Amino acid sequence: MRMKIYVVDNGGQWTHREWRVLRDLDIDSHIIPNDTPLEKLHDADALVLSGGAPSIAYEKYKLGEQPRYLRELHIPILGICVGAQLIAEIFGGGSGPAKVPEYGKTEVWIDNSDDIFKGVPEKIIVWESHNDEIKSLGDLLLPLAHSQNCKYQAIMHKNKAIYGVQFHPEVEHTQYGEKIFMNFIEIARK
Repeated sequence: MRMKIYVVDNGGQWTHREWRVLRDLDIDSHIIPNDTPLEKLHDADALVLSGGAPSIAYEKYKLGEQPRYLRELHIPILGICVGAQLIAEIFGGGSGPAKVPEYGKTEVWIDNSDDIFKGVPEKIIVWESHNDEIKSLGDLLLPLAHSQNCKYQAIMHKNKAIYGVQFHPEVEHTQYGEKIFMNFIEIARK
């Protein structure tokens, strides 16, 4: 039976690319609205919280049911951009406007090559598109990567298979982006 991973749509310009990467990796993947009731996700093996237009600082209400997904589901979750910022907020950290918003190609250093960065070099070029960023981590989160202007480019939960990346692994400009998705799929298969 094929693994099923839902992509939760936050209105981002690359939501369909996230879906396409998963589909091309032979995953049964579907895009769902971010206000989909939790009860309708019973058959999901994992979730991807897409990047999106809402500002974590001013429009958190536009993120629908995702706080419930993070708190109540016991499946692997990968948050991208605003999805990662929401992970920080839900688990005791903080997010808000970046001192230096990042757009386009950016160098990122991997500080902890946990499962999500397995087989990825210590430094990669990624594609960024964010005004907001993760500002702090609570006791339940660990930092995984940083850039010159963003201290928390990637994070993970200490006790759950929940990961967040500030950059966009779904776009071809991000080096090893497909590998990051493959690693997430492997995490979901465990």
